[in-house]
Order: sequence, then structure tokens, then C-alpha cells
Amino acid sequence: MGLTKQIKEQARRMGFDLVGVTHPAPSTHFAFYTDYLARGYHGKMAYLARPDGVEKRANPRRLMPETHSIVAVGMNYYTGKSPPTKGLRGRVACYAWGADYHAVLTERLHQLAAWIAEQVGQPVAHRVYVDTGPLLERELAQRAGLGWIGKNTCLIHPHLGSYLFLGELLLDLELKPDPPFAADRCGTCTACLDACPTGALVAPYTLDARRCISYLTIEHRVSIPAELRPSLGDWVFGCDVCQQVCPWNLRFARPTREPAFAPRPGQVAPDLIALLALDDDGFRARFRNTPLWRARRGGLARNAAAVLGNLGDPVAIPALERALPDPEPLVAEHAAWALERLAPPSN
Repeated sequence: MGLTKQIKEQARRMGFDLVGVTHPAPSTHFAFYTDYLARGYHGKMAYLARPDGVEKRANPRRLMPETHSIVAVGMNYYTGKSPPTKGLRGRVACYAWGADYHAVLTERLHQLAAWIAEQVGQPVAHRVYVDTGPLLERELAQRAGLGWIGKNTCLIHPHLGSYLFLGELLLDLELKPDPPFAADRCGTCTACLDACPTGALVAPYTLDARRCISYLTIEHRVSIPAELRPSLGDWVFGCDVCQQVCPWNLRFARPTREPAFAPRPGQVAPDLIALLALDDDGFRARFRNTPLWRARRGGLARNAAAVLGNLGDPVAIPALERALPDPEPLVAEHAAWALERLAPPSN
């Protein structure tokens, strides 16, 4: 019990806002997960449905058989309200305004594991996960008492809201588990479902990724369905709408204390014409080691073209015309679509 308390205190000193402990019991959400896959709600994220990964999500011990405890952590990334965009600029989800959270949390969790080994005086078998492995992370966080899973499918903490990065440290060490966060405090609220621009929240607690703007602008590697492109609005990377309207965020979200997540120039409201004009070298120089790297050059340029079409400013026409011979057909297709919206052919 004393070691568990010390680990939590050290985790907070290292910058984690939330920390809890749970046992590696089999998942109670596994049936929901397999049904989610059966409905195709994961879209083209085939890695979520790989048989070996699905099997491992059923029980954390299938990832590390000697696991006796799981330390679940949360780190607040909120840096303030998204500023209104002006001119030909797009919006970026606020989780991507700063450094890549995978790197930040992974390094801290490895440091925490090293600190634990020092305390017990011997190496401790461990594994670190930050949105990178076959774990049902939100369930583990809820089981460790960090919050509840809201209708917008995000983990929500009653004093921080849902702007949280999650991570897990699997340990070959017996620790005192925390009671799960049993209450669901969403109540009758449906603000997130009502506000979703594409209707991706098809039911409370259920997200159809195939309609989600975050999925379409980041994970979706092919053409964005034409009927959904107008609903992107000015979101060029990710989307925060279901979090922006959540009453728990409106009341309790507060700025992060983590400097790594501070907004970087050009990542909050990037110039769309500049994004569209980026070549591979330019993209690499500007976005390597940032969250926007995930979309790849072609995906980000595709998104920029679609958003330019949505903004309706004919000033973008020359840039879109220059993108028509883009080496990636995906970019050329969306540039042509945007041009049709900005300058429809005359009869």
C-alpha cells in the first residue's frame, strides 16, 4: 500500500494529472468492441480488427502474462479555446497544437518504471502503452478510477473534463487497486450527439468512425466521401466539436501545466494554400515529430483542398488549379472538387 501511494505521488510530480491502479482482469467491454467491429464502425483502421490484436484486447495479460498491476495515467492537454479562423486558414484539433503526445507520455512512463525499479531495488518487468497497442485504454482508465466513458466516447474526469491523453504501465508488481469510477455523469445530456457535424455519434457511447471528421482527416487514407466533404467545414486536421460542447469541459476544462503541449506556430490555424503547396520535403521539415505527421503529406493536402472548397473564397482558385497535376491523385481529385464549388462550370 505504501509503494502504491509513492508511485502515484511520483507520477504526479512527473506531470501526470491523473493516476490510478487497476488489476489486469479480462475486459468487460469486449463484447461491445467485437460488435463495434462487426458493424464496420472502425472504417479502414484494419489494425483494430486483426485477430491477434482482438484476442489481446480481451485480456491485458495476453500482452504481458506476468502483469499483476496496471498503472493508468491521464495528462490534461487543453490549452484554451480554439481561436476563430480568419481568411484561408483551417482548424486543427487542439490535441495536435503542440508536441506529439505519444513521445511525451511514453518517455514519462518509462521514467516512472525506472523510478519504481529503484524503489524496489530490482528490475521490474513492465510494458508501456500510449495509444499504441491492443489495449482498451478507456476501460482501464475507468477501472482505475480516472473517470467515466462519456456519450462522446471520451473519458471524462469530473474536475478536468475530457481533454485527456491516456497511458498505461503494465507491471510485474502487486499494487493496491483503486475502486473503479462507477458513476455515469452524462445523465440525459445529448449535447455531443446533437452537435456532431456528420452524425458520427450514431448512439450514446457509439462512434461510427466512417463519419467522424477526426477519422476522415487523419486515419482515412483514401478519398473522403463527397457527401461528407461539406461537413468538414474548416477542420483540416481532427475535430473538437463533441468536446467543445460538453458541459463538463465548458465548466471544468483548464489549461494544461505541460509545456510540451503549448501551441506551436502554424499548428493551430495553418494557412491552407501553404499546406496545399507543400511537397514531401516541405511537409517533412514542418511536421515531423508533430501530431500532424500522422495524416501524411497527401492526406493533409487533400484536407486543405476540401476545406478551401468549403470556405467558398475564389482567391483559392489559382492554388487549387496548381494542385490539379499533384503527383498524388487523391490531392488532385479533391482540388478538382473544390474548384467545382468555387467556380462551377457555366451552362
